[in-house]
Amino acid sequence: MADALKAPSSPVHRTRIKICGLTREADVDAAVHAGADAIGFVLYAKSPRAVSYARACELAQRLPAFVTPVLLYVNEDTTNLIALRADSMPARPRFLLQFHGDESPQQCLAAGQAFMRAARIPVASAASFDLVKFCADYAAAQAILVDADSEGFGGSGKSFDWKAQPWSHPQINASSRIVLSGGLTAQNVIDGITLVRPWAVDVSSGVELDAPNGGTQKGLKDPKKIIDFIAAVRRADEILSKS
Repeated sequence: MADALKAPSSPVHRTRIKICGLTREADVDAAVHAGADAIGFVLYAKSPRAVSYARACELAQRLPAFVTPVLLYVNEDTTNLIALRADSMPARPRFLLQFHGDESPQQCLAAGQAFMRAARIPVASAASFDLVKFCADYAAAQAILVDADSEGFGGSGKSFDWKAQPWSHPQINASSRIVLSGGLTAQNVIDGITLVRPWAVDVSSGVELDAPNGGTQKGLKDPKKIIDFIAAVRRADEILSKS
């Protein structure tokens, strides 16, 4: 009986999952039912996945407890972010902010809300990016999201070299602070998790509907791809629990 009450010698880490770039009620529901921990809404007007703040609030109202709504901003005016705190919209969801542009640590803090900061890693020269310094500069961030750099500020469907960064460095602390993103799919996320061992993963294009002429239908999610992606993440967790 005593043995049954003992805690496991090596607790199993459950990689958290964020599905980003949602625009439709059906996709929000599909992500939640499949087991997503967070849902991301893009508030960057130049993105093909963009929604308005009011639309993000509307969609976020569908989320049950313990599923976090995230607002993604790119170089937003600080005054607009501060205004969110005074928003009078009834029952406004409590969002986590994601800064994906060139925001300074001071600009991130000025919003006065919990935030996640995106680090855009060059695809051609991932080792040249000083992630240790970046994590130190944004020490106030709840998490650091590592994404492949692209002209359109993310969502390119590309991955950077996951072996190029010192994930175990105490300043980076991947297993409790890093959100792995950039070109993730059900086919490669197991490799990414077992190598990086991140706190969470973030996917957008990797779970979108296929476009007739190639690529994806940006902002429109495929329920089966979401299910397959989350199942792959859980398989990666099982592999790590046995290593």
